[in-house]
Amino acid sequence: MRHFTLLVSAVFLATALPTYVYAHGNEDHDNKKVQPVKKEQKDWGIAGDAKAVKRTVTLSMTDNMRFTPDFVEVKQGETVKFVVKNSGNVLHELVIGTKKELDEHAALMMKFPNMEHDEPYMAHVSAGKTGEIIWHFNRAGDFDFACLIAGHYQAGMVGKIKVVAAKN
Repeated sequence: MRHFTLLVSAVFLATALPTYVYAHGNEDHDNKKVQPVKKEQKDWGIAGDAKAVKRTVTLSMTDNMRFTPDFVEVKQGETVKFVVKNSGNVLHELVIGTKKELDEHAALMMKFPNMEHDEPYMAHVSAGKTGEIIWHFNRAGDFDFACLIAGHYQAGMVGKIKVVAAKN
């Protein structure tokens, strides 16, 4: 039943929400239409406002299936701009989430490598290009980031984010 639910969800995302989604394929994502950012609370935070950014973290992605750095520490309440540089020759992405969510999404990407979607906690970056995510970390905890392009996650293209609780 779980597999059926995941399949139905993937088909729904690919067909019912075309104004909010973009392909994972090798096409250039830099020219996509600008859509309003969906502000949806997640376990790992919520989409941030550019005006609230206090710090920029640059992450590099390479074809050796690694992020540099692969660990980031932020403070609860901090809004961070992630600048994501693809130094490789193939499409890579940065997706922030919980390990459970990333595991589930990666499994779907293996089954449906051309699945379409776009969320404010994702940056799809073509070879040689730069993307960005602005994220507000309003919840403390240990979270993850990864490239969920089919095979990249399985090859170890992952990292960790530690959100240190705010002191009262």
